[in-house]
Amino acid sequence: MEIRSLDGDEPATIAALLPGFRDTMSLELPGDPPVTEALLARLFQRRHGTERIVLAAYDGGTPAGVLKLGLDLGDPSGPGHGSLWVFPAFRRRGAGRALAAAGLAALRERGRDLLLADAPRAVAGERFAAGLGAELIGESVRHRLRPAGPASAVLQAAAARPVPGYRLVAWRGPCPDDLVEPYARAWSGLEERVNGQARIRRPSADDVRAREAEAERAGHLPHVVAALPEHGTAIVGYATLFVRDSPMADGGETLVLPQHRRRGLATWLKSELLLGAARENSRLALVQVFNDTADTAVVALNRKLGFEADSYWSTYALKA
Repeated sequence: MEIRSLDGDEPATIAALLPGFRDTMSLELPGDPPVTEALLARLFQRRHGTERIVLAAYDGGTPAGVLKLGLDLGDPSGPGHGSLWVFPAFRRRGAGRALAAAGLAALRERGRDLLLADAPRAVAGERFAAGLGAELIGESVRHRLRPAGPASAVLQAAAARPVPGYRLVAWRGPCPDDLVEPYARAWSGLEERVNGQARIRRPSADDVRAREAEAERAGHLPHVVAALPEHGTAIVGYATLFVRDSPMADGGETLVLPQHRRRGLATWLKSELLLGAARENSRLALVQVFNDTADTAVVALNRKLGFEADSYWSTYALKA
């Protein structure tokens, strides 16, 4: 196996990896729509505030597997967090071990000593991780919702219960200019670390615009619903969803600032977001979202709105 470093923002990288990813996801997630170029571009692009490492194992001229890692530039000694995939036709031939070793070497070159990788929970993955000496440190659940299914009535009922003293503002694409600063301030309340993404410590309007631009480059249209006091201009909560050229969309962040919680804002926000996206995108048949199982409040919110657990994903830590 030959290990090559690739540029995740290059169309040639996406074209080379797409056949293997389609084979992999049809095996691992058979209920999903086929992987599209837009989805793969989003997975591999360098995110705002990060360095992206993409290493591919090649068998001759054919990609056999890939490791992608995101490094938070604001945390110079922090982990590289991403995922490692070996494509079905090349498994049990050493590609996974070669990619893990190359990833650890790349991290050491950058003064980092921890590799975090997410993978579907499965016996084969557990054995592979154990063989590398990796430690299981967390678990996520993938929830899915069909907006036109039984959840539709649940969402409509939730959206019909506004929270007194607040109003909602919705937009698609770029945030309106008059809301971009309040949106950035609200974003600063987000503490969750996301696979491969930077935690922006003090978000500004420029950070908001940079994040919108990277979504656009990968063919993803953000849908956002924000909550504001009825007579105020501060955003106190928001929820996001990313729609691409596919029947499946990706849930993003759901945040309500601490002093405004336990009033039903998250339920109202997210139900309006999902209903609005379904109305405006006739192809939208499925929404997926990944949640840390330790975040019991968000897991409970999603299940209340009709999301169903589809699969569980393990996070492994490997020291360089």
